Amino acid sequence: MATDRIPAEPEDLAARLTLALTCAAADPALSGVLLFDLDPRLVDPVARLFTGILGGGGSPVILGATSRDEDLWTRTRLHRERDGISFRTEPGPLVEGDGRSGPPSLIVVPDLTRLSVAGMRAAVQLLGADVAVVEHTGLSHTARPTARWLAACPSAEAGRLSPHLLDRFAVRLSVAGLRLPLPDAAAADPAVLSVKVTDEALVRIPVLLGPGPSVRRELALARLARAVAAVRGERTATAAHCDAAARLMGLTVPDVPRPIAAPGPEQTVPLPPPRRIRGASPRSTPDESVPEREVTVPAPPLLETEPAEPIGSTPGGAPAVLATPFPEDEAEALRDFAPLRSPWQRTAGPASARGTVIGTRRAGNLRDLAYVRTVREAAVHQRLRRTERFTISPVDLHSHVRAGAAERMLVLVLDHTCRDDDWDWQYALTPFLQWAYTERAAVQTIEVGSAGAADELRAESFSARSVLDPRVLASLYRPAGRATPLAHGIEEAVRVLRRAFRQHGNGLTEAWVVVVTDGRGNVPLAVSHGGRPSGEVAAAGVMDALETARRIAAMDRTRVHTAVVDPARAAYGHLPGQLADAMAGLVIEGRGGHDER
Repeated sequence: MATDRIPAEPEDLAARLTLALTCAAADPALSGVLLFDLDPRLVDPVARLFTGILGGGGSPVILGATSRDEDLWTRTRLHRERDGISFRTEPGPLVEGDGRSGPPSLIVVPDLTRLSVAGMRAAVQLLGADVAVVEHTGLSHTARPTARWLAACPSAEAGRLSPHLLDRFAVRLSVAGLRLPLPDAAAADPAVLSVKVTDEALVRIPVLLGPGPSVRRELALARLARAVAAVRGERTATAAHCDAAARLMGLTVPDVPRPIAAPGPEQTVPLPPPRRIRGASPRSTPDESVPEREVTVPAPPLLETEPAEPIGSTPGGAPAVLATPFPEDEAEALRDFAPLRSPWQRTAGPASARGTVIGTRRAGNLRDLAYVRTVREAAVHQRLRRTERFTISPVDLHSHVRAGAAERMLVLVLDHTCRDDDWDWQYALTPFLQWAYTERAAVQTIEVGSAGAADELRAESFSARSVLDPRVLASLYRPAGRATPLAHGIEEAVRVLRRAFRQHGNGLTEAWVVVVTDGRGNVPLAVSHGGRPSGEVAAAGVMDALETARRIAAMDRTRVHTAVVDPARAAYGHLPGQLADAMAGLVIEGRGGHDER
């Protein structure tokens, strides 16, 4: 096809956007469209324009910071049967349209930098994929993804995103300055697969892109050139279509170099006229004439001019805009570490779905159902319903009633052998108990050295919902025993903290670990684990306590705070300080107030 038959590319930004969306709708390989610097107020109009081009009339699926795996891949629906209702697990909003007739669905991400980790992983798995497989309880789904993705992203923050995520968006366009109204567009004709790409076009693509970090960019430009040819009614995609696709995305298209014929034996290569610099003596020859006009070379300036910097590019001004379809190559933002990996602690679902189960009630929705109570309620009415099969009606549904999950925790490690009749440690613990009361913190009490312990070689522990639990006050006044398994008590504190922070759905954000001890642990950790000692103990219990305390120091210091209350014993008075150093915490004077040493 001749180059002059290709119409000029649209100069208007709205027309370029319409053409890009049309190409994405026509070719399933161009399922991802990424718009840089799109005005947030225009997300909805652009989504409606894309929906119209796709030929659909439904509502798009919106993904954001709260999108979870449970909401994206599967959904539970109620189906009315002849003798009741039934539950079915069906494909979620991301894959529910795969393998079905009709226009593809649209998935909209208003801000790609704020998308949840679950949404980012879904985009990496679906965009450009040949098949999507979802295996879940009661669901086995396998089909080719057909949904189109429309995402917006500030160009200055593109460097924060994962390269694997950005490479999945084949169609990229900078739309800074886009204004309403947007043009109307008809539904696209998916006839792209019948267009062939010439070898000339494949050679032209690396010239347009230059060296890049991924071959996906070359594939994306080739597919976009094929879609441009299909939209224009052509059956072959040439190098001219590649240039048109590059201009559509905002790339600079270099001129095609023309071959220069080598001079023949009787041809001479024209030379530029000689230049005469003022102050230089002319050199003349019989065959060479000196031009009468003098050429003056300007002297270099004293100060070189720097590149122009737009107003508002500094922090606090207007957001910077990078006019390139690949702003991640130039963005100065720091990239997040492992952006596609879930954090080690996260909360899921509403707060009412977290916490300890304390009862049941009639369900208002399908979240957090109490299956045993639901089946039991249905079983009571089976004879009255007179159905052949076991039937569950909506009136039978019950959900869990949960206690509110605490966001803070106080861990008390109490060494009863360090307290005597002259010292009441309640005054030293009062600030921490008041903090736990005002913050509604949960309390974990770990006791060592109690005379009434079931096993004097092991620590005992119990959890309370708050400091108002009567067991907390009773634990402050137990008589002292003989053994001090301090290392085992600190190990129990480490276990409690790790379980609390790593438990799925837990909203714990802060914890205080307060150890009241003189540091003289006389029970090694191996003895607490295995039974009676076989020989001399010496300082093994103290060393085990210090080694175990270092595990607490290795935790997140922004959420775990530690303190050691010193009873100020004369013998081995340095041990509480060593324990506090191992825990990276404070030392509190137990007998002289609450000041830090």
